Amino acid sequence: MIETNLEMTDKIGYLLFKKGIIDGVMLDKALQAKNNDKSKIKRNLAQILVQEFGYDHDQIFREVAILYAFRELDVAIEEISPQKINALKQLVTNSSEGLKQQMLEHKVLPFMFDERIKDKLILAAVDPTDRNIPKIAFGLNAKKYEVLFIRNKEYEKLVNTIIPPENVFLKMMEEAENTEMHIERDESFDEEALDAEINKSALINLVEGALVEGVRKGASDIHFVPKPGNRTEILIRIDGNLQPWHIQDGTLPEAVVAVVKDRSKGMDRFEREMAQDGFIQREIDGQVIRFRVSVLPTVGTELKNKFESVVIRILDDRKVIKDLDKLGLAGYARKAFEKAIKQPQGMVILTGPTGSGKSTTLVAALCQVIDPTVNVLTVEDPVEYVINGARQLKIGYKMGFEQAIRSILRHDPDIVLVGEMRDKETAEVAIKLANTGHLTFSTLHTNDAPSAVARLYKMGIEPFLIAYAINIIVAQRLIRRLCDNCKKKLNKIDEAIVEHLNLKVDEWKSNPFYEAKGCEKCNNTGFKGRIAIHESLYFTKEIRQIIVRSGIEVDEEKIRAQAKADGMLMLRDSGIEKVKMGITSFEEVISGTSDE
Repeated sequence: MIETNLEMTDKIGYLLFKKGIIDGVMLDKALQAKNNDKSKIKRNLAQILVQEFGYDHDQIFREVAILYAFRELDVAIEEISPQKINALKQLVTNSSEGLKQQMLEHKVLPFMFDERIKDKLILAAVDPTDRNIPKIAFGLNAKKYEVLFIRNKEYEKLVNTIIPPENVFLKMMEEAENTEMHIERDESFDEEALDAEINKSALINLVEGALVEGVRKGASDIHFVPKPGNRTEILIRIDGNLQPWHIQDGTLPEAVVAVVKDRSKGMDRFEREMAQDGFIQREIDGQVIRFRVSVLPTVGTELKNKFESVVIRILDDRKVIKDLDKLGLAGYARKAFEKAIKQPQGMVILTGPTGSGKSTTLVAALCQVIDPTVNVLTVEDPVEYVINGARQLKIGYKMGFEQAIRSILRHDPDIVLVGEMRDKETAEVAIKLANTGHLTFSTLHTNDAPSAVARLYKMGIEPFLIAYAINIIVAQRLIRRLCDNCKKKLNKIDEAIVEHLNLKVDEWKSNPFYEAKGCEKCNNTGFKGRIAIHESLYFTKEIRQIIVRSGIEVDEEKIRAQAKADGMLMLRDSGIEKVKMGITSFEEVISGTSDE
């Protein structure tokens, strides 16, 4: 009887209570809040639960959508054709500013016209019960309309595609007057003139705008490059390649750098003769983003200028990969890697040049082994990404990297991440950790996996320690992924590629392969995103014996031959496997890997 009365009083409350999403106490509180609601437009129980009691929006409104028979959007935003996206953009662009604000405020967007009923508009709403939806439909001149339920995450993707967020800093910069200012000066540096330059040229908006734009475009780095003639070039690195973004003419390069220093913590604006490191933290589109700033003095053709180059690394925790499937590990490399990180002790070493994604892979590996029963410590200089469940040591002038490494042994660790084995002392401590019952992760800078063994040997680490402390060494490179929207299927392999890669043409007759073409989605590059290729040297009994028997130097070729016999693919072979899967092109694999 109580349930029947509840159903008559509030269908939403009855449904959520019956499904166990809310309990009786919460239901009473929500119903009381609903009865006392003094909003101009009375809110329903679902809206109150989300807005006042912090319940997950998508979970609650998915049930509401089912209750009132609203269909759920079942198409990934990435799969919508460019033609449809352009039509939606046109529809929104032609709307009044007031209507746009209403759509954004209530999170309601036009999605498409019904293919069967031409004048019927389909709207996507995160809250399909929102009473403002009819007004929005009327404003869009829809004679008939249907409302679909869209999850918050999918809505964010859709709104960023149809109505890209405005960069307010760049808009302010465009609106500012007197953006150019030329200053004639002698060799003595005039700080007052520099202040005038900064204040009158809207440089603060330029720097802040660059930070926002870099994050939104998915860039990894922002470069400020000083040039003669009062010119500064700003470039952003996307998918590993630098691209021009903006040229600041008629402004002293020193003024641009001074603004970056002023916006950064840990930097001296008046120091122009030495390298400096600092950091910036901003909230952009609801997400806290950290920026690592590096400033280096450089030489220019004009002696009166004191040029400095600036590189800002964007540290966006949303880019942290926790799933091994997304790393590109496959076949033998995947099995060997999983086996190595599941060991209770031993070392897992990632090797490759700067920017090859070593840290990303290590973080993903750590995420597989972190749980509340183990003490996970990391020593990195600097810390790039915040890892939930790990205690990340803070490196500073009072505790350096080397001191942190030595102290970590006394802090009862189970799993340790040593950011980089940069010298013999660091390597020895890392090896000691691995030999005394700890699972240890670290990186080295070598070209391939077998040469990492030789590097440790040359550092002075004993062969028997190398052989029995290490579980696996993985060499890694990043290559660009072909854009799924525009990649072009080829029917015949170029003879020069066949010869260069020693391929068997017969094996590729039944295998589709693609080349880069270029479209709006990939900025006409033909590539969108990157994927890793791997060379996994798992330490089998045979590999260990080869290392232990090393004489004056490690026999890399013997290790390489044995690893191949065990199933290891070389980096180039791993790349060719990605070509077979239609992920990348032959040219990208050739440029990203060296000849063996």
